[in-house]
Amino acid sequence: MKRCNVLGLVISCCLIVESPLLAREKWTPEQAREWQSRTGWLVGSNFAPASAINQLEMWQADTFDPQEIDKELGWAEGLGFNSMRVFLHHLPYEADPEGFLKRVDEFLSIADKHHIGAVLVLFDSVWDPNPKLGKQHEPVKGVHNSGWVQSPGAHDLFDESRHKVLEAYVKGVIGRFKDDKRVHAWDIWNEPDNLNSNSYGKEKLNIEPAGKQEKTLELLKQAFGWARSADPSQPITSAPWMSTWGDESKFSPTEKVQFGESDVISFHAYDTPDVLMEKVRNLEKFKRPILCTEYMARPRGSTFDPELKLLKEQHVGAYNWGFVAGKTNTIYPWDSWQKTYDSDPKVWFHDIFRQDGTPFDRKEVEYIRSVTGKR
Repeated sequence: MKRCNVLGLVISCCLIVESPLLAREKWTPEQAREWQSRTGWLVGSNFAPASAINQLEMWQADTFDPQEIDKELGWAEGLGFNSMRVFLHHLPYEADPEGFLKRVDEFLSIADKHHIGAVLVLFDSVWDPNPKLGKQHEPVKGVHNSGWVQSPGAHDLFDESRHKVLEAYVKGVIGRFKDDKRVHAWDIWNEPDNLNSNSYGKEKLNIEPAGKQEKTLELLKQAFGWARSADPSQPITSAPWMSTWGDESKFSPTEKVQFGESDVISFHAYDTPDVLMEKVRNLEKFKRPILCTEYMARPRGSTFDPELKLLKEQHVGAYNWGFVAGKTNTIYPWDSWQKTYDSDPKVWFHDIFRQDGTPFDRKEVEYIRSVTGKR
């Protein structure tokens, strides 16, 4: 009953801002560049504390871990990082909207103490399509992101009666922090067209629903509208990830929406430096600030040296995947879903620090500090 009442209030309040006179338009390139002039070059990691296997464990009241977050963001400050990309989830918001928002506020306060802001991710189509509140399972040994969950999951994606919950979540979260300078940007949907073909979509598991891309595209369009109706002072974006985007005639339907609706351009690039720079050159045609919201997978040739410096030289925001090696197991590569790893890989796939704060590679950390100007 409490949840329904709160949800009703959120939806009712949001009706006020749905008027065309109040919902803001997509930013002009000039507005986007003015935002960039205020924030400067943004650099950091995709962040979940080592104590959390996924977004639910990070944000549920019983497992929210401000002490661990404070410790790890202190290490981020020591690298010269000024922004972290952080994934939220609609289920803990639905269960306790005010408690969830208080925890997000506490996270932002901890980050701000370390001179760090956040790019907040609202939805995510990657990994387990069946999220459930409550105690999360332990990591599967040696498997990359064995517990990360989608938002919305398959059930909430296809059950249209649940879409008001998703709408209330977007408007409620953005509405609370829409003028908060600690929030650098809103990432509406992470890899909305990802079918997880090598993990949960493979034949062994086969739990990704048919028609997922089409249904997600429909909701992606709505989510941009919900976000814009909340009138955020920060930019909204969603990152394409599967191309180099040199030929606009070959953009997928999802990419057309992502590029067409984003105030600032974001993209993913687990690629060698030459491909990374090809992507940046192709995206410059939009004449908007650019954020690389995922990069750095060492065995694939996507490494801090030289990519972090290259991104800085092009004034492209840089967020590598992973920070402290923990429950997400992202020191292991993507192929750990098909291949057994009995021990830690000699070369970590992602992440920078061990849980005691020592770096995987001291020279790498020195390089990061040299680029951010921290040393």
